[in-house]
Amino acid sequence: MSAPESEAYPSQTPFHLAFPVHDLQEAREFYGKVLGCSEGRSSDRWVDFDLHGHQIVAHLASREQAPKAWNPVDGDAVPVPHFGLVLEWSRWHDLVERLKEHQVHFLVGPRIRFQGQAGEQATVFFMDPSGNALEFKSFKDPSRLFARD
Repeated sequence: MSAPESEAYPSQTPFHLAFPVHDLQEAREFYGKVLGCSEGRSSDRWVDFDLHGHQIVAHLASREQAPKAWNPVDGDAVPVPHFGLVLEWSRWHDLVERLKEHQVHFLVGPRIRFQGQAGEQATVFFMDPSGNALEFKSFKDPSRLFARD
């Protein structure tokens, strides 16, 4: 997953996200093997991962309670907080198949949300082994990412 989504979302600046995990080896298994992220630098307290060209860092912390809340979005209860990416359409479908192969439990989806509306998108929610909620979504037309009409 180290190639950025340059075709669909040109000139994006990579983001950095640090998040808590309670077991670094579980994080390595999940983010490395399940999501396919390559590993960057690490120590005995943290691990860098390349998530489609973005830097996410799993930091060893005490067990967290997750999620803090659930908000309704187009008929689904969405976990808050959550993080993720907007992927190119075929990569989203590839990821969903990979998640199914690894028997990841889906919280929401995979499904098409806001069908027939400006924000129509494919979405899937799931949790990592430390209880962090993730969402991956995709738009057939990437220019509709922030569409309102």
